[in-house]
Amino acid sequence: MPVPVAPRRWPLLGHTPAMLTRRARFTDALHEHGDVVRLDLGPLHAYFVTDAALTHEVLVSQGSKFRKGAMFDKFQPYLGTGLLLSNGEHHLRQRRLMQPAFHRERIETYAPTMARAAAALAARWQPGEVRVIENDMQELAVTVVSETLFSTEIGARAVEEVRRSIFTVIQQGMIRALSPSFVEKLPLPGNREFDTAIARMKTVVQQVIESWRADGTDHGDVLSTLLLAGMTDQQTYDEVLTLLTAGIETTAIALAWALYEVGKNPEIEHRLHTELDSVLAGRPPTFADVEALTHTTQIVQETLRHYPIWFVMRRTLTDVQLGDAHLPAGAEVIISPHALHHDERYFPDPQRFSPDRWTPSFTAALPRGAFVPFGGGNRQCLGNTFATTEIVITLATIASRWRLIPTRPARVKFTSAPYPSGLLMRAVPRN
Repeated sequence: MPVPVAPRRWPLLGHTPAMLTRRARFTDALHEHGDVVRLDLGPLHAYFVTDAALTHEVLVSQGSKFRKGAMFDKFQPYLGTGLLLSNGEHHLRQRRLMQPAFHRERIETYAPTMARAAAALAARWQPGEVRVIENDMQELAVTVVSETLFSTEIGARAVEEVRRSIFTVIQQGMIRALSPSFVEKLPLPGNREFDTAIARMKTVVQQVIESWRADGTDHGDVLSTLLLAGMTDQQTYDEVLTLLTAGIETTAIALAWALYEVGKNPEIEHRLHTELDSVLAGRPPTFADVEALTHTTQIVQETLRHYPIWFVMRRTLTDVQLGDAHLPAGAEVIISPHALHHDERYFPDPQRFSPDRWTPSFTAALPRGAFVPFGGGNRQCLGNTFATTEIVITLATIASRWRLIPTRPARVKFTSAPYPSGLLMRAVPRN
């Protein structure tokens, strides 16, 4: 059966104008045209999967028939062959080597760092002060990931460099990934900023690795886990840069949006404060508290549903049958967590922010592939528990001390995900 072609196709340019101008409004509506819909991105034909069950096939049950797609090819010269960009046996080997760094026991040791960093940030705020929340959460996410990666003295200097460079790498890297190859060779300011930031980060990460080699001590951080596992300096560099880029963006975005949604929903805020006062009674949150903070966790789950990444790409390694659609080898496949998470077939009233939807019965009945904030299968983000733990602990720490009240409606800037833009919130002390 022929795969239906999405509407709004232009001559020569295909669906690229619709993708760039309408963004998620365009892709969220594609399920109306079929379970698999063809998109033409200029000369590139791609297959957009709108169905949860077929998404599960791409990510899990037929996952071995896919590899990373065209979008990731653009990043590889700069980020190497870490978990985010590698394929095949190399990917599986690196994943096995990195898993101990994200075991539950390790994450429990990282939790005090998460709580301490959130408390330090909250302590700098002044009553009545208006904060740019996305900037605060970016700084916090960089601090947590960097300090759990590098716990040595030279690691502290690396943290400062990461703060300075990482978001230039993420934002300019996405522009490169979506642009024709010749654009990255032009003498544009964004290209110069990207190249400079990559060079600075490469230098400081290599210095940290060399320092660890000279010392050889297990500092209980992620870097120690990687090097003690026998990774080469190049492998370690690739994975560290991957963790910095992939591990910061999702967390920072989710934290900013979670605080915004709590601040503009008095009932959600009241229930959050009641739970925190009951469970924590004024003390800092710990890893052991996360399970008891049920409403806090529901807020985090709903944030990950409502504000996920826009889309990811895969490429078929062989002919693949997805429902009624036959995909040839080498075909580009697009999966959109944002579209799936805003599909009323799976999430009633999907535009409404509703933590209460995340009951155990709702979660148990949710089709596989409908909720994929961290991907799935052997490509699922290895740091998913790390990220959710960090978001819960940070939200609990800040909301225990402050109310954050939006001063204006939020603006969204879509790149790889729905970034908050100018998210201004007034800090009001609790009690």
